[in-house]
Amino acid sequence: MPREWDATTYDALPLPHLEWGRRTLARLTLSGDERVLDLGCGTGRDTAALLDRLPRGRVVAVDGSLRMLGQLRARLAGRLDRVDILHADLTRPLPLGEEADAVSSIATFHWIPDHAALFAHIAAVLRPGGRFVAECGGLGNIATVSAAVDDVLGPQPAVWNFAGVAETEQRLRDAGFTDIEVGLLPDPARLEPGEQLRSYLAVVVLGGQLERLPEDERETFVNAVADRLPEPVVDYVRLTISATRAG
Repeated sequence: MPREWDATTYDALPLPHLEWGRRTLARLTLSGDERVLDLGCGTGRDTAALLDRLPRGRVVAVDGSLRMLGQLRARLAGRLDRVDILHADLTRPLPLGEEADAVSSIATFHWIPDHAALFAHIAAVLRPGGRFVAECGGLGNIATVSAAVDDVLGPQPAVWNFAGVAETEQRLRDAGFTDIEVGLLPDPARLEPGEQLRSYLAVVVLGGQLERLPEDERETFVNAVADRLPEPVVDYVRLTISATRAG
């Protein structure tokens, strides 16, 4: 079942997602009249950037969090005539009425446990020749944070899916993609120590663990993880994806 998010606090944080979105969308060549699928659109930052590049086109904004989609509607008020908003579970086939010309996604796929099925679902709604670009947490992502979590709670069931290059390339080929480019990019994010770090961890990083804890234990857990980090840094490693739907 899709996670819910604290969309208001999420939007107020100094997110490295802004740069992730810019560099991911820079790999997407557009004419301006396409229909582009924004998977895991969140509060709509990248949806807005896509709209700027699609003066005659449309964006299909997809997310599993109703709170995120509510924040997107507020952000894009006045521009929603070119946005189709879809509340959907990305672990299931995408309920689209027509094919997309391109697909983009930023900081979402590491929450999806089965990437083989995910890529097949994307291929099913992307026209032949359509481009697919994405970035998410990859192999080695937030290793220091994960070690801190295990130190506090003990070894935990997997919350994230941080895939490597070779397995991702194979899954894309199996799903019907060509012109595949996959890489891993270390990209640590430095935050202010104290409240900003704790808020970032709670809202952006540790939601999967917090859902499993009683509410009265959550703040103590976040503080304990923050205290175990050697510096106020989230040690991101990004999995970058570019591919073309085979004809």
